[in-house]
Amino acid sequence: MIEFQHVFKSYGQGHNILADINFVIGAGEFVFVSGPSGAGKSTLLKLIGGLEPASRGTIQVNGQRISKLSSRIRPYLRRAVGVILQDTHLLFDRSAIDNVLLPLAVAGLDSRTARRRARAAMDKAGLTDRYDTDPVTLSGGEQQRLAIARAIVNRPAILIADEPTANLDADSAQQIMSVFRDFNQVGVTTLIASHDTQLMADYAARTLRMENGRFSDTPGVVT
Repeated sequence: MIEFQHVFKSYGQGHNILADINFVIGAGEFVFVSGPSGAGKSTLLKLIGGLEPASRGTIQVNGQRISKLSSRIRPYLRRAVGVILQDTHLLFDRSAIDNVLLPLAVAGLDSRTARRRARAAMDKAGLTDRYDTDPVTLSGGEQQRLAIARAIVNRPAILIADEPTANLDADSAQQIMSVFRDFNQVGVTTLIASHDTQLMADYAARTLRMENGRFSDTPGVVT
C-alpha cells in the first residue's frame, strides 16, 4: 500500500530532511510516526500524499510509483489519499459543507451526488446538523473533524494526518482518534504523525520512530 525505498529529501543544497528512509505499510494498517519536532514526520507525510517530490529514492502508494506519474495522473492518486495537515486550511468565507464539497467539485461530480456524499462525510466525522455552519464558529476539535470530512469525502484508501490532536483537550483528542479508528476498522489504511505517547499506547498497532530524518529503530517492527 505504501512503500519507501532509499528515499531522501532535501531542499536546495541544504541538509537532508529525510535520509535513506525504507519501510512498508500494508493495506488496512493503523500506524503512528513518532519523533520530536524537526524529526521529519511532516515531510514524510507530504511525500506520501504527493504534495512534494522526493529528492532521491522510490515511493509507491496504492500501487503507483509516484515519481513516474504524469502531472495529468497525479491528481487521481491524491484522491486515493486523504490528507489532514497541521493547518487545516479551511475556507472561512464559505460554509462547512462548502469546504467539504471542494474536492468533489474538482473531481467533477454532479452537484446532487456531491452534496449527498459531503453530508455523509460530515455525519461520519460527527458533524451532523453543522452543514451550514460558518467554520470560524466551530471549536478546534470540530474544525479538525471538518478537515477529516473533507479528506474522506473522496472515499480514499489511505488516510494520513499530521498531529491531528495537537492543541486539543483530552476529550476532543479522544473524539478525533475515534473517528480515525472507525475508518481504519472498515479497511482504510491510517497513518498518523504524533508525539503524544498516550495516544500511541491507546491506538497504535505499530509505531515508526523518527529522529533527525531517519528511523531510530527498525521500521516494520511492532512496538
